[in-house]
Order: sequence, then structure tokens, then C-alpha cells
Amino acid sequence: MTCCAAKNRLRPLSHLAGPLEVVRQFTPNWFAATMGTGVLALALAQVPGGNAGLHAFAEGLWLFNIFLFALFTGLYSARWMLFFNEARRVFGHSTVSMFFGTIPMGLATIINGFLVFGLPRWGDGVVAVAEVLWWIDVAMSLACGVLIPFLMFTRQEHRIDQMTAVWLLPVVAAEVAAASGGLLAPHLGDAHSQLVMLVISYVLWAFSLPVAFSILTILLLRMALHKLPHENMAASSWLALGPIGTGALGMLLLGGEAPLIFAANGLPGVGEVASGLGLVAGITLWGLGLWWMLMALLITGRYLREGIPFNLGWWGFTFPLGVYALTTLKLASVLGLVFFNLLGCALVVMLAVMWLIVARRTVLGAWHGELFVSPCIAGLGK
Repeated sequence: MTCCAAKNRLRPLSHLAGPLEVVRQFTPNWFAATMGTGVLALALAQVPGGNAGLHAFAEGLWLFNIFLFALFTGLYSARWMLFFNEARRVFGHSTVSMFFGTIPMGLATIINGFLVFGLPRWGDGVVAVAEVLWWIDVAMSLACGVLIPFLMFTRQEHRIDQMTAVWLLPVVAAEVAAASGGLLAPHLGDAHSQLVMLVISYVLWAFSLPVAFSILTILLLRMALHKLPHENMAASSWLALGPIGTGALGMLLLGGEAPLIFAANGLPGVGEVASGLGLVAGITLWGLGLWWMLMALLITGRYLREGIPFNLGWWGFTFPLGVYALTTLKLASVLGLVFFNLLGCALVVMLAVMWLIVARRTVLGAWHGELFVSPCIAGLGK
């Protein structure tokens, strides 16, 4: 028995009936890994005083993330082509459907990487690539932000006591695209194109943040009335930090570029106002994020006492923490305050440790096939 068990542990996909089950059971949840990996690469590149070795490692991580995104896109596309009737069941599932939002958010980390890593290495030619990808990202984000809530209202079954922060995933995608637009806009060739992207990014920010805050309000009530979700959803306690951190980062990035872009289009006064509002909003939202992060730490500690079963939801520990770390480092560069620098570096270290833990468990789970489970078809015959 011991020998057989050892051989089974060494055999890849031992928990699956066959290799094709990887495609059949593949879900959008996997794209959460590209979000976490991408944000770690971006965060490592922003560490103050980082050496060339750290930057090279961050760039390698970004390139690896491109590979992951392409691999997951291929696997999920294959599922729709080979198992269409099963794949379309995702639209009726109250949890898995929310993870469609991870696809554009994972793509956004790649777009940002083109500006952080691609520009120094390959030159201005990557801006055109990033711009095309950004428009694709915007289209997917808008679709997720409208269609998934519409399905919640019309097809899916939801209860307040079963609600978790995963409701935020399809809504926050537009906010992430807005932050990417703030990074990309100043690199465009003409002033009018810069203005168009800047204004659209503000619209995307407003398209997302108020709805996300509405969900957070309901989430607070749900946890007060029905206490914490099941331990399988333990990582979801961190997801609330995502829209807050991304909202703050988006306002800082958009506000930072607004004066030059608006001035180039004959609106200098508007740019100065946008810059001030961006800084004040960034600081204010960062403070709210601090409350959520401390609450998430306490909740996670509570879960750890009884044990947290591993699943792909653990990637929820990474991206929200990553965007909050990026926001902290951005505030450090804008305000020049040592406090933000130190805390930002500490958050990046915390992010890196969490990424290593989750990535290791994911690789092992993928090797054995344990993580290739589609809840949408769990009740169907093999």
C-alpha cells in the first residue's frame, strides 16, 4: 500500500481519469494565478533601491506570467471548443462565473509590464502592443462588469448568508483597466489620444468603484449577521482590499498625468484640480484599505486556528495585497514620506512570501490533478 501510494504521488494527474480531464475541468479560477504573479512582478520592480538582479528577476516573472496567461487562454478556449455544453454551465454558477473578472485583470498586469519592463528592453514599439491589449482589456472588463451582475439578477441563485467578496471580481476589472490607462496614456503619440484614454480611464474608475463599494457595504452587513464564510472561502476576506487599493492607485496615476495631458488639450485648470483630487482620494482610500487589511489579517488568523483547505481561491491572498503595496509605494514616491517607503517594502516582502506559498501548493495540486475541478459539472457523470 505504501509503495503504491508513493508511486501514485509521483504520477502526474493521478487524481484525474485522463489528461483530457484537464481541459474538461478547466475554469476561469486559474487566471487568478496570473493576477497574483503579475502584481508581484510589478511590485518587485517598484521597490526603492532595488538592484539590477531584483529587477531582472521581476522581469523574468513577468515573462513567465505571459506564458501562464497564454497557456490558460489555450486551455480554456479548448474547453469551449471540445466541451461546449458543459462549459456554458459556468454562466449559471453563482461562484465560478465571478472569476471571469480575473481574465481582464490578469491581462492588465501584462499590459503594465510592457511599460515597466518592455519599454526599457524593446523600445517604444511596445506601446502600440500595450494599447491594443488595453482596448481588449477594456472591452472584457465592461462585459464582465455588466453581464455577470445581469446573470446574478436573472439566472443565478444567491442568498445573503452565502455571499462572499467574490462578488467583487467582475466589477473591479474595469477599475484595474482604469489604473492601466493612467500608466499608458502619457506614452501615446499625440495629445488627443492621451486625453481620450485619460477620460475613458476616469469613466472606467467610476464604472467600477461605486458598485464595488455598494457590494462592500452589503458584505459588512452579511458578516455582521451571518459571521464568517466557510473556510473554503477564507481567502475571500482579502478581496475587499482589491477595489480599495486599485481605486487609490488609479486616482494617483490618473491625477499624476492629468496636468500635462489636460494642459496639452487646452484645459490646464482641469488638470490641476484632477491632480489634487487624485492625491487626496489616494490617501483617503489608502486609509480605508488599512482598515480592511488589518481586518483581513485578524480574520485569516481566526481561520488558521482551524485550518484552511487549499484551493485556487488562495490566489485571493496575493493580488489585493499587491495592489495595496503598489499604492503604498506610489504614495511614498509622491509624498516622500519614509513611513510609506518602509511599509511598502514590508508589504512587498509579505506578498512575495505569500506568492511562494500559494505557487508551491498550486504546482503540487496541478501535478496531481487535484485542482482541476469544475463545480459547474461536479454532479455530472465522468
